[in-house]
Amino acid sequence: MTFLAILIGLLPSFLLVGLGGLLRKRLSANAWQGLDKLNFEILFPALLFVAASQRPLEVGQVVGIAPLVWALLAVGLVVGYGARRFGPERFLDFAGAWQTAWRFNTALAFIAIATTGKADAGVMAVAIGMAVPMANVFAVSALSRGGSFGLWGTVKKVALNPFLIASLGGVLVGLSGMTIPAPVLAPLEMLAAAAIPIALISVGATMNWGALARLDAFSGIICATKLLVMPVAALVLSLALGLESGVAVVLVIWAALPTASAAHVLASGFGADRELSATLVAQTTLLGAVSLPVWITLAEVVF
Repeated sequence: MTFLAILIGLLPSFLLVGLGGLLRKRLSANAWQGLDKLNFEILFPALLFVAASQRPLEVGQVVGIAPLVWALLAVGLVVGYGARRFGPERFLDFAGAWQTAWRFNTALAFIAIATTGKADAGVMAVAIGMAVPMANVFAVSALSRGGSFGLWGTVKKVALNPFLIASLGGVLVGLSGMTIPAPVLAPLEMLAAAAIPIALISVGATMNWGALARLDAFSGIICATKLLVMPVAALVLSLALGLESGVAVVLVIWAALPTASAAHVLASGFGADRELSATLVAQTTLLGAVSLPVWITLAEVVF
């Protein structure tokens, strides 16, 4: 049942990616790049802000969970770098793909959490709220380095990144318990609702469909890092620290998520190879349809 529930939850995403593939030649390359720019600057920042700000956060939860998700992100960062010698020669292109080793699909997190009775969506919201800023610090830092911005340029790029500003702002609002007025929240929610569909369609339009089923050494290491190494690390960490069941299950599910559907948007925003990152998004999503139900089932049995 878990396996079937996850597949059903992923089906709309698969269909949108497929739609992008069908529409690929209907729009020019400039039009697809314009959609990526819209997503990077406006739509996904709205999604990140709304997701974090509309779920009340407690300081105790944040302090307990934040170091755990940060440590797991660091595992993805370090292990994923092992693919460097198999990847593109230009570091910027590698950085655009490298980020997929630790970033995660936020929308799928809440679909996955609904399939188990041992975890709470509120705890997942805290994990996501703490993970998004750090994941984007890692990603933006790598992409900025690849763009030869220098130390100050990298710091500036990280600090002004729309993803980072939006996610940090959402966490602060969530911690404060502040209620955003409905007239202000409504347009933000409308923008947020458009982010994932547009990103998935763009993924399908820019993806190398011929390479989707052919995992080479580079993409194999990246996918294995995201779908195998990170959840194994989460499982070991949870057992070693004796975490309570609800937190442990959330941690394993979060670590096992396919990479973020917006990864190619961020890569494109920095001038990296968007087709490579889009293909990795598709590969981890398809492989994750098989691996994620397994990890959810295993977490339920162990914890």
